[in-house]
Amino acid sequence: MFGRRRGMEAGGSSSPHTSATLTLPPTARLLSCRVLDTVHQPVRQARFEVTDPIGRRIVRGETDPYGGFTAALPEGEYRLSVTAEGYAPFHGATLVGDPAQPGTGEIILDAVEPPLLPQPGHWEIDPTHSSIAFTARHIGFARIHGRFNTFAGAVRIAERMEDSSMRVIIDAASIDTGMRLRDDHLRSGDFLDAVRHPTVEFYSERFIHRSGSRWAVAGALNLHGVSRSVTLDTQYLGLGTGLEEEPRAACRATTELNREDFSLNWQSILAHGMAAVGSGVKVTLDIQIVHKA
Repeated sequence: MFGRRRGMEAGGSSSPHTSATLTLPPTARLLSCRVLDTVHQPVRQARFEVTDPIGRRIVRGETDPYGGFTAALPEGEYRLSVTAEGYAPFHGATLVGDPAQPGTGEIILDAVEPPLLPQPGHWEIDPTHSSIAFTARHIGFARIHGRFNTFAGAVRIAERMEDSSMRVIIDAASIDTGMRLRDDHLRSGDFLDAVRHPTVEFYSERFIHRSGSRWAVAGALNLHGVSRSVTLDTQYLGLGTGLEEEPRAACRATTELNREDFSLNWQSILAHGMAAVGSGVKVTLDIQIVHKA
């Protein structure tokens, strides 16, 4: 059974609060729970997942503003996982439909300390242990994966992390999707126009702490001669040391771009009316920075 929880609703009838709005199939039972922190405050938008005994996902979602979630399931044994930023994950088992588990359960999540931040000073991106990748949709359902092979950057860590800044410069011609013909097209005037716009640049002076190890890095992206505001959803991964005992720090960041915002308007429509290349581009950065004296 669950470790840190109190009860678990798995009955066959709805409560007075749900009977007027929720009709369950005869074989369904309710799995209901609230996720709280150690001072019994609700943990909002905690991610939960219910799986069967062999690991197949049955249902998943996020807790509501009161830290609660409810799922209708057939009777049986299940595994429940709950994760939330800044908290230790929870994993436990329950029997849905077990009359020995009345009421609404509570899962208590223990807070974890966020990783230590980098020391103030000048840090540089290590391109040999970093990557800047992207994913774009192709002919409506497939995905093309690519990366930029040449880039450089620096991060100035301030005494107050929120006052830090960073700059990244990418060689536009280093785009690589694993297919030469496609890469030549992406470098051409139809897309990046790498001859006239040889670099892609990002600059930020706004580091915004969200919670735990999550940060927002807000700045300006200059692409194809157009500058737009962009925010990187960033997870700080912590500190370490390299083979030469040099201090290192790492993070993973993502953002969604619309290529048409940067005047990358080339489009080809297939015979059945579907765009050959979608407008949305997901960018993922896995970055290691090295402290410089």
